[in-house]
This record gives sequence, structure tokens and C-alpha cells, in this order.
Amino acid sequence: MRLGVLDVGSNTVHLVIVDAHPGAKPVPMVSQKRVLRLMQYIDNSGAISDHGVQRIMEAMAHAKQLIDDANLDELLPMATSAIREAKNGAKVLKRIRKEFGIDLQVMSGEDEARTTFLAVRRWFGWAAGRIMLVDIGGGSLELAVGDDELPELAMSLPLGAGRTTKQFFHHDPPLDDELTQLRHHVRKLLPDAVRKFGDLAPADHFVGSSKTVRSLTRLAGSVIDGVGPNDRMTLRKWQLDDWIPRLAQLRAESRPALPGVTTDRAFQIVGGGIVLSEVMSAFGIEQLDVSPWAMREGVLLDYLDRLPTTTGRR
Repeated sequence: MRLGVLDVGSNTVHLVIVDAHPGAKPVPMVSQKRVLRLMQYIDNSGAISDHGVQRIMEAMAHAKQLIDDANLDELLPMATSAIREAKNGAKVLKRIRKEFGIDLQVMSGEDEARTTFLAVRRWFGWAAGRIMLVDIGGGSLELAVGDDELPELAMSLPLGAGRTTKQFFHHDPPLDDELTQLRHHVRKLLPDAVRKFGDLAPADHFVGSSKTVRSLTRLAGSVIDGVGPNDRMTLRKWQLDDWIPRLAQLRAESRPALPGVTTDRAFQIVGGGIVLSEVMSAFGIEQLDVSPWAMREGVLLDYLDRLPTTTGRR
């Protein structure tokens, strides 16, 4: 069967189309995205500006055309932190339903963490033992830990790479004081999470996901060759901390010249790197393995799991 996941996130409107059936790995057919950077369009009242709404509608029109051409069996449309938290988010969702007939399902931060955890568990398998997930999106940071496919604890914090960049960096490149203020902010928000996770059994395996984490790993980490998608990406904390000051000295427009840093993430890669560094410090994580699967794959897997096992083959 042909499935589509439409993810209206803080950074992009991303449509992924796959061929899949229960019990099999989804086979990607199409992956198209439009860069939004919605956090830049949140005004002082907490609403998405008129220009930001227009950017969303333009991206949705493009996605709608692809969806109509794809002859999908099912579309799984979702929205995450930027629309979830926007003062006018409900109004935007209503307009999308009216103009495109797409009913975006708003995911809570905890649901984002749980769904991403499912994808990570499937990717690494049971041999990975007890997993702790660190996922840095544009608007929020998701953390989860557990032995099974559903985490024992899942949590979301307002520490996304785009959010923190807009909140603390007012110069390009950021000033030293701005970098320090962001680190202090992260340190204020993490202790409660550290305490709650610390009350549980420790993890055997630490995993990072999201485009920000993958970009930082391509830049500062290492890739161990495998076969095709089995290349193993690993990020060590000392490597990350070595690169952050160098990244912070560059203007955003210059960062895509570096390995792994894409144009759509260049403006927020420093903020994301500081958040990740502070999370790794707070939880005593010296090394992260990076999952190529994240929330969108988790949404697909969850949907397939809910189908009867005899359904869906073509």
C-alpha cells in the first residue's frame, strides 16, 4: 500500500511517500519539503504572523499537489510544536482544512517523543538494550527512555534549535554573551528532567535523532562504513564541544560550506549544538549513536502496527 506522512513542523513542511505493508520495512518513494523556519514568524503575542501563515499555505499548496498525484491509500498528516503552541494555531489548522481538505493532527510533545522512540527502537532492535533518546527539533527537545517499543518515560522541553536561536541570538554570528545566556537557560530547564530520568534504571544505549543531530554528527562526529543504510553515525561529546566555538564564529551564510551543514539548518545549528552539548553533560552522555529514523518513520510504523496483518499487500 502507498502511504504518505505530511509533517508540518517548526522548520519545514515535509511530505514522505512510501510503499509499505505490515511486517515490512517502509520503502521510500518520494521525499519533498519546503523550508519554513516558522519560529522566525512568531510575533510578540505568540501568534504566527500573516507572512508566516502565507508561507505555510504556499507550502501546503505544493504538498497538496504532490498528494493528489501520488494516489495514496492513506495520508497521515501531523503538526508539531510551532503550530501547537501558536496563539492562532487553531485558526491556521481550520484554514488548512477548509482550503486543502487536510486535517492536520496536532501531536503533543510527549507523543512526538513516544513516536520517535518507536522508530529508534525498530532501527536499533532489541540488542540495543535499554535506550535513551535525545531528539532536537526546531521548537522542542524530546527525551525518552525504555526497554520496550513504548518508552517508560517521555518528555518534551521548549529547547528546540530554532526556538533557542530566535530567543537568544540577536547577532550573526552570535556574541559570546548570547552563547553564555543560552547555556544558562538550558541548564535552568534540565534539572527536573535529569531528576525524573535519574529515578529510573540507567540506559545501555544513547541515541540521537533529528536533522540537527545528524548535521552535527556529519560535521563533528564519525561515520563507520557499513552496507547502504547501515552506516553507523556516532557523535562523541568532546568532538561536539570542539566544533561549537568554531561554528559560532561563522556567519550563518558561511556554515553550509562545512560538511553536513545544510542551508536550511545553518542559521540554527549553533543553538542546536549548545542544547545538545548541555543535554549530554547533564545526563552524563559521552557518545550518541544517531538514528536515521525519527518521528515520521514512527508515525508510519505505528499506523502499520494497527492494521490487520493480512491487510495492505499489493
